[in-house]
Amino acid sequence: MPGMTTSKSIVTINSCGRQAASLVRCAAALGWRVRAQMRETEGVVYEEFQSMSNVEVVVGSLEDKELVKHLFDNVRVAFINTTHWGDEVAVGRSLADAARKAGVQHYIYSSMPDHSAFGRDWKGLPLWAQKFTIENYIRQIGLPATFIYCGIYHNNFTSIPLPLFRFERQADDSFLWQAPFHPDDPLPWLNAENDVGPPLVQIIKDGPKKWGGHRIPLAFSHQTPVEVCQEFTRALGRPFRYIRGPIKYEVPVPSGYREHLEVLEETLGKKRAPYFGPELEPDCTRIAWELWEAPRSIQEYASEAFLDEEFANGQKWMQKKGDDVDTPITALENFSFGGSC
Repeated sequence: MPGMTTSKSIVTINSCGRQAASLVRCAAALGWRVRAQMRETEGVVYEEFQSMSNVEVVVGSLEDKELVKHLFDNVRVAFINTTHWGDEVAVGRSLADAARKAGVQHYIYSSMPDHSAFGRDWKGLPLWAQKFTIENYIRQIGLPATFIYCGIYHNNFTSIPLPLFRFERQADDSFLWQAPFHPDDPLPWLNAENDVGPPLVQIIKDGPKKWGGHRIPLAFSHQTPVEVCQEFTRALGRPFRYIRGPIKYEVPVPSGYREHLEVLEETLGKKRAPYFGPELEPDCTRIAWELWEAPRSIQEYASEAFLDEEFANGQKWMQKKGDDVDTPITALENFSFGGSC
């Protein structure tokens, strides 16, 4: 991208993911130049970013050493959210090394805690522990870095039979969420689609002088599973209930993710370890609200985006008899009301 070297130049990876895509949209809207790496050219996010004049889409694998070598050319800021495609730790270290060599001035890494490091007889969740390993490597090599810890995405909820966050439709048209979390334990929540980009922009503006080395929890509400169901009930006018129970596996789950969920059930469920760990959890919403004062609540998400996402997943439970089955329903007047949580 011509003229990429500016004080407002950013690189993101896995840019069709909700965290990175939120930043790309926000930064591009502000006129910043963005280099957005993606693994493939399919999907609406790729098409969206291709249409933006100040976004350079780079397609390829992060295991490609030449791609990684040039990814940080003429870029001052990086937002890096690694995933478990391939060897996540090896990719994370490779990216950090390349950024350091390129002289990146602010490296923002999306990390998560390793609960085994707290000395509380907790097991570390495998997919989170890999991120924590990468965080420690970034610190060791001296990159000017900030680490964000994202709460549970609102859009994890679905009525299709996926594990952990399924709202299972009942015979009376109510919904039941079964998960291992204690009903009285608050959890951190985040609308990743809208509310990752704005606080990241503020962190970038403040720079590493303010946030260098910090762990920043990004969560805008701290609510129990029961309270979350109450939010959905108020938004959609039908009962959503929570019960504590084991994770249900009704569809095939990749082995690595299943192992992660099994440890989650023990560490966060049975042993009731705080989601972000004992250091970040007690004050987990304060910094996020200081960075961004207009987040979307769970109730707002439930009454708006949740319905469109359900429809996109082929679900028609929200429609009344006679509705156009090919049109998403987003207005509350199209619902059959009744009941409470």
